[in-house]
Amino acid sequence: MRILVANLGSTSFKFKVLDARANFAETARGGYERIGQPNGEFASHAAVIDKILTQFPPPDAIGFKAVHGGPISGAVRVTPEVVRTMQQFADVAPAHNPPYLAAIKAFAIKLPKVPQVAAFETAFHQTIPLARQLFAVPYEWFEKHGVRRYGFHGASHRYIAGRTHELVPEARRVINCHLGGSCSVCGIVDQKSVYNSFGMTAQSGVMHNNRVGDFDTFALLKLTALGMSQADIFTALSKQSGLLGLSGVSNDLRDIEAAAKQGNARAKLTIDAFVEDIRRHVGAAMVACNGVDLLCFTGGIGENSQLVRSLVCQPLEFAGIALDPALNATRSAEKRISPDKPGPQIWIVPTNEELVVAQQTASVLGN
Repeated sequence: MRILVANLGSTSFKFKVLDARANFAETARGGYERIGQPNGEFASHAAVIDKILTQFPPPDAIGFKAVHGGPISGAVRVTPEVVRTMQQFADVAPAHNPPYLAAIKAFAIKLPKVPQVAAFETAFHQTIPLARQLFAVPYEWFEKHGVRRYGFHGASHRYIAGRTHELVPEARRVINCHLGGSCSVCGIVDQKSVYNSFGMTAQSGVMHNNRVGDFDTFALLKLTALGMSQADIFTALSKQSGLLGLSGVSNDLRDIEAAAKQGNARAKLTIDAFVEDIRRHVGAAMVACNGVDLLCFTGGIGENSQLVRSLVCQPLEFAGIALDPALNATRSAEKRISPDKPGPQIWIVPTNEELVVAQQTASVLGN
């Protein structure tokens, strides 16, 4: 079974093809950016799908790294009910659900006999205790409208849970920092999620490249009193905030680090604020896990920013977390970057979300 795994954003389409019959070996990959943008090559996600299907043989199945299904969790075969539910939660996943729905429709038209599976990112976090999922809002909001903390980046955190167990079997309490364009911290005990920094939406938690992260909702009253419309406020919070909004330089941490080295005070402040956000959630995860045996960094920033790893870890020595500067500075895909001595270990582990989605897709389809 050849499975095409689609990883979509509002203006991006990345994919891998994995062969379930060959231990999920990767047979193809690709990615397109700036979809629907004036300087982009493609006008829509459907146009990208047309391009992909001219380059590669049709897959036997399609797996989506879907984001928000509300009450629907886990990996499920795409049905009209699944599509309707994703539409109902598109308002709280505006950067993700609409492009996934567009791709589901396009694939159904182009490949009507090929089964589709949605592997929702929220599934891995169903083991978080209910008391840790709830907001202090009227209970009816939770019961009737699904207002609660869901947690996301489930495929990534699930992969890291399994991979760190292979690397260090005795490490029962793992805290994973998935840091990239989108960021989250997850507390994992015995390969099960017990804490995630995201709330009800993927706009929350640790600050992201251009999304706000955690934000006091009552600050909206101040902004509306200044004459800003709700649409303008939410556009700013979801597209003009995060690293971009604070720094005024870029939504790419590499650019911000370069600016900070050149003396840009806002860039330096942005890095400090970003690190404080990460450390705050690492501390919360540590409490939820009742300690930590292994601290992991993954994602584009987590794997590549020596500076962020150093700044996150340095003040955590009170918890026995110590970074080896030489190991941290040496580039390598997967490695331990803490001293070889007793105590919590620190690792860099590249994630593999597509592998997880492909495995879930094959399981749903009975292969």
